[in-house]
Amino acid sequence: MSQDNQITDPLLIAGREYRSRLLVGTGKYKDMDETSRAIEASGAEIVTVAVRRTNLGQNPGEPNILDVLPPDRYTILPNTAGCYDAETAVRTCKLARELLDGHTLVKLEVLGDEKTLFPDIMATLKAAEELVKDGFDVMVYTNDDPIVARELESMGCVAVMPLAAPIGSGLGIRNPLNILTIVENAKVPVLVDAGVGTASHAAEAMELGCDGVLMNTAIAAARNPVLMASAMRKGIEAGREAFLAGRMQAKRFASASSPIEGLFFR
Repeated sequence: MSQDNQITDPLLIAGREYRSRLLVGTGKYKDMDETSRAIEASGAEIVTVAVRRTNLGQNPGEPNILDVLPPDRYTILPNTAGCYDAETAVRTCKLARELLDGHTLVKLEVLGDEKTLFPDIMATLKAAEELVKDGFDVMVYTNDDPIVARELESMGCVAVMPLAAPIGSGLGIRNPLNILTIVENAKVPVLVDAGVGTASHAAEAMELGCDGVLMNTAIAAARNPVLMASAMRKGIEAGREAFLAGRMQAKRFASASSPIEGLFFR
């Protein structure tokens, strides 16, 4: 999608417009230079940071991720990766708000176990409710259950983020019909979060009508992360354009590109 089209078709989250529909993480890169170059190539404007694993200023004297990803250029999205209960997740968001001078946009994830990294839905609902009441703008990682997505939206989350597949698996969208159902019924942005492995997966999410995709491992674990970031950017743009264009109806049998009627020689 051209920059002009991005401007006329912005992603709207918590009252703010973004040109890019690709959100990226900051983990698993070999160093901060690679992190910076990959994120630059992705075109992302929202960058998520694991508060419990990344220095945002809470560890003076250590490298600070904000030195290479300045908040005046990127929207920093603190996340609660590594939290396995609602209380820890809420406390982590409050720490991020303090470190980022009152910043309220957060990505909530409360994990159920270390093997699957699936969300603990009961704990997620509990944490989301408390954070919304405390004035946070909550983007929430969840499973691909349309009923849960509806409940999270109804309690005030600003974006619902169903997984495509387990975190870091690279398997792509395992249940497109559930994702489609969530998209069709949501009145807040729906962003696929977790499980994307390559650019075609990102395009598929956008073709389903998702408002965006958040990814980390798919870029950081590629042999060439900077090149993969560029590929993901294009996949997101192509998928969005295809969704807006409206694909042709799929047919079982052939349909000639040129009509038979009106041939000069028969």
